[in-house]
Amino acid sequence: MPVPRPRRHHRRLRAYGGGVPRIELTTDVQAVPEAVFDACLDVDVHTRSMGPSAERVVGGVMTGRLKAGDAVTWEARHFGLPWRMTVRITEHRRPHGFTDEQTEGPFRRWRHEHSFTPNSADSSATVMRDVIDFTAPMGPLGRLVAVLVLRPYLQRLIARRNAYLAASLAEPSLPAGREVGT
Repeated sequence: MPVPRPRRHHRRLRAYGGGVPRIELTTDVQAVPEAVFDACLDVDVHTRSMGPSAERVVGGVMTGRLKAGDAVTWEARHFGLPWRMTVRITEHRRPHGFTDEQTEGPFRRWRHEHSFTPNSADSSATVMRDVIDFTAPMGPLGRLVAVLVLRPYLQRLIARRNAYLAASLAEPSLPAGREVGT
């Protein structure tokens, strides 16, 4: 009877977090869920929130609020390189949440769930939660790069975007999504 080969590949994957990196972020926003939901689906707000990476719309819905089934193509610079990614809104449950998924782009898989729940301690505030599951291309090397480089980078990027959204929605003298300080 042949001796089974050890499953070294699976053990190595577990050693650095498994094959599918996940990012989970929670952000408190001083606005009602409807306002946060709408701001997160606004193409113009998204573009302003991603200023440091010079993200811009190059296809699909070019301005305004995305709805179920809509697609948008973003172009940006990350790690000094141009990136292009098309996402589609695959789930839309106003004001509770929505999901966008990559249809074309740099990832083998990208799924970003956004959820919005009223803050139990403050009825005029929202707990915004992001859960992102993604897979990089290039097999085991891609998985390693995803865990060691992409996950921390993307977590900082989404946290910065969320801080922008929270600040712009909390500023009562500004319409939702306007630049803070302008």
